[in-house]
Amino acid sequence: MSSLTADQARDFLERHPDIDSIDLLISDLNGVMRGKRIPSTNLGKVCRDGVNLPASVFALDINGNTIEETGLGLAIGDSDRVCRPLHGSLMPVPWLRKGRQAQLLMTMVEADETPFFADPRQVLKRVLNRFQEAGLTPVVAVELEFYLVDRARTAGGLIQPPCSPCSGERATQSQLYSIQELDEYADFLDDTQSAARVQNLPLDTALKECAPGQFEINLMHCDNALEACDSAVLLKRLIKGVALTHGFEATFMAKPYGLEAGNGTHVHVSLLDDAGKNVFASEDGGPLGSSTLQHAIAGLLELMPASMAICAPNLNSYRRFQPGLYVPMAPTWGFDNRSVALRVPSGPDASRRIEHRVAGADANPYLLLATLLAGIDHGIQQRLTPPPPVMGNAYDQFPPSLTNSWQQALDMLEANAVLGEALGHDFMRVFIANRRAERAQAMREVSQLEYGWYLRHV
Repeated sequence: MSSLTADQARDFLERHPDIDSIDLLISDLNGVMRGKRIPSTNLGKVCRDGVNLPASVFALDINGNTIEETGLGLAIGDSDRVCRPLHGSLMPVPWLRKGRQAQLLMTMVEADETPFFADPRQVLKRVLNRFQEAGLTPVVAVELEFYLVDRARTAGGLIQPPCSPCSGERATQSQLYSIQELDEYADFLDDTQSAARVQNLPLDTALKECAPGQFEINLMHCDNALEACDSAVLLKRLIKGVALTHGFEATFMAKPYGLEAGNGTHVHVSLLDDAGKNVFASEDGGPLGSSTLQHAIAGLLELMPASMAICAPNLNSYRRFQPGLYVPMAPTWGFDNRSVALRVPSGPDASRRIEHRVAGADANPYLLLATLLAGIDHGIQQRLTPPPPVMGNAYDQFPPSLTNSWQQALDMLEANAVLGEALGHDFMRVFIANRRAERAQAMREVSQLEYGWYLRHV
């Protein structure tokens, strides 16, 4: 995606004369949108000169505090870098300020216009360069699960499912794939789809997921991986914004409720060669895919344990990995099998792809896809061979082996030379320092559960 030009900005404002301010957005390590708001009259200057933000925007923890251990704060004088606006991302924000607001994605560069190493979008671009050199184009589709929750908390201060806009009754049942549930939340879903059309976000399907108030919205497959992740981060912002206008909150926490299903990010990936042929399709037209597919699966499986800190980036992430709730607990794969970590869906051979099912909805889409593509590239380059595909229930056949320890996940990521080289050692240093500092903060907090269990009894 190239930079937005002044002529394109002028044309946009002429077509949307009511827009008077624009949010300049960039995704931090957590996938939280940071940036600035400018009057629309300053848009031409931004196109010409970019906008300055401190490099420490990629040192921020989930609470917005600078983690000095990253080396991006006072150690470099909290210095600025230039952020360039991305062509194709300037869009109205129909749910804010009665349509007078727009938004624009940015990416950070150095003074010489080379990519800034700690920008997650630039990390993905770095990995994509490997595929471009090999004459391969990833085709990507992202599926996001989320919960709608009532803005009113329980008497104990906990979140609770929303009340149906139609019946007024609070959701208590799973109702997986329920059309009636979609009907009851039709106004929210319609406004979500309408806003997505305004922003050119390619929505595919919406469905009721397997817990009260839980939904899934899928994006169409895209042969531009950067744009696919742009769409994912913007869709999360859109869903949260539209939900507020309907009196709900939307959360992409990995595990909002301890006894209900978690929120996942499922990513579908295939690869096209220069002729547009899917290299995962069988050479002989058979149902099992190509040798390239096998190599890609093997690479993903090999790097999966070390990828956990990207797939599960925070304290709450690891609560999602519990048996019986369709969350992969071991590096497994199979054909049309939802009990495994890597599913090869059924369908025409020409659309053969891998569905990665490990990550939570709290994962940064850019970093997640960069990590998955690094695994695919590793498997193909090393011509790795996977174990046989799992038949039947993987949970019954393979004990949990993917770590549920945040500390161990960070240690394994830091020690993995393949991911360090693919994502960049400088980036890895920043990411590990940021996540370790946030973990240290979390460990200093004592939960209400601990008081209830231990205060009087030990």
